[in-house]
Amino acid sequence: MKFFDILVQTFPTFTKAMLQTVEVTILSLFFATVLGVVFCMFKMSKLRPLQWIANVYISIIRGTPLMVQMLFIYFGVSMAIRATIVPDFRWNLTVAGIVIMSLNAGAYMTELIRGGIEAVDKGQMEAARSLGLSYGQAMKKIIMPQAFRLMLPSIINQFIITLKDTSLLSVIALRELTQNTRIIVANNMEYFIMYAIVGIYYWVIVSILAALAKMIERRTTYGK
Repeated sequence: MKFFDILVQTFPTFTKAMLQTVEVTILSLFFATVLGVVFCMFKMSKLRPLQWIANVYISIIRGTPLMVQMLFIYFGVSMAIRATIVPDFRWNLTVAGIVIMSLNAGAYMTELIRGGIEAVDKGQMEAARSLGLSYGQAMKKIIMPQAFRLMLPSIINQFIITLKDTSLLSVIALRELTQNTRIIVANNMEYFIMYAIVGIYYWVIVSILAALAKMIERRTTYGK
């Protein structure tokens, strides 16, 4: 009974924390997708400087822990900005969380988008160009819609990964699900119950997204 009493008692704060978690995740994935498209174009470009920029970005993000990226951006970058541009600069916690998660997920989205584009039959591009479409028009009207259809299940999987990774934002005190739990535990000392509750919240959200990913995957592969 104690478990359910605490579950009901903490429901309002967990609802706010869950909305904060989902908000950061959705906005981060949106900006990560934009970054992914840009750096994918850089990587697929014939211009070596653009390829180099994309490769360095991907290498740094994929080669360093997310926790280090968070500490560098939240503390290191803010200190650099205060020292050079804005003396009283302070990160808004939500903005900082979105920037951190967007930059991290953007590197993975770059490779995901590149894989989706390369999965489209090369004959599609050749056919589009033979009809008089420019490279940009062919990518926009022919290649990207097909690539997006192929990428959609993977994008949802990346959404799940990003959502779970937001738990690390507790180190910068953003009140998402994990930080909310830590604050409540500091007051009631119910470690077992509280971390079981936050685990249930994550499990429910991820289970819904995983089911959605499977449904989309079935629909996109139907008839193949």
